[in-house]
Amino acid sequence: MTVEQAKAFIEKMKTDEMFREKIMASEAPENRLKAIGAERFECTGEEIEDVESDVVQGAAGGRVGTSNIAGADGWGAM
Repeated sequence: MTVEQAKAFIEKMKTDEMFREKIMASEAPENRLKAIGAERFECTGEEIEDVESDVVQGAAGGRVGTSNIAGADGWGAM
């Protein structure tokens, strides 16, 4: 589980609409994490959120296309 994998995941979410739709099709955060893992990304929800925060802080705007990937309640216990 790495930050590099989280960065690669976010980039794919930004550039691949079909991939993004597949991940976001699951409502439960734990199911989204399973889908992310099935796509061979080895990162935690926390790592994704950390990378997202870094990207947002470096840009003048909202999140980078992974907005609300964790769901309304965040990632929950992992």
